[in-house]
Amino acid sequence: MSEEKHHHFFHHKKDEERPTGEYGAAGYPETVATEVVTTGENEYERYKKEEKEHKHKEHLGEAGALAAGAFSLYEKHQAKKDPEHAHRHKITEEIAATAAVGAGGYAFHEHHEKKKDHKDAEEASGEKKHHFFG
Repeated sequence: MSEEKHHHFFHHKKDEERPTGEYGAAGYPETVATEVVTTGENEYERYKKEEKEHKHKEHLGEAGALAAGAFSLYEKHQAKKDPEHAHRHKITEEIAATAAVGAGGYAFHEHHEKKKDHKDAEEASGEKKHHFFG
């Protein structure tokens, strides 16, 4: 049975045929991961950059919600206008409304991520908020 040919998707080389040197035990090149720890101004800049990214994503979510909501209203109009295909238009309307709610939820999530990054950036910069009540 060992002499029969087996068809496999992956062809493995025998241990003696594998190159030595920078390859690890699994046969893949070994890589070293390094983590850079930042403090002070770099951390502040990173939080501000993330805040900007979340703001951009929030706006994309808002635009998606607006577009899906508009399409949902269009399909609702088409359902009234075209009674022969009203059922198809109603289904499409519901799908578009669901997409609008999902996009709105995504925008809401990104808004809170943006607020969290803004707070973290303030803490990293050393600024202190002056709250009188709480």
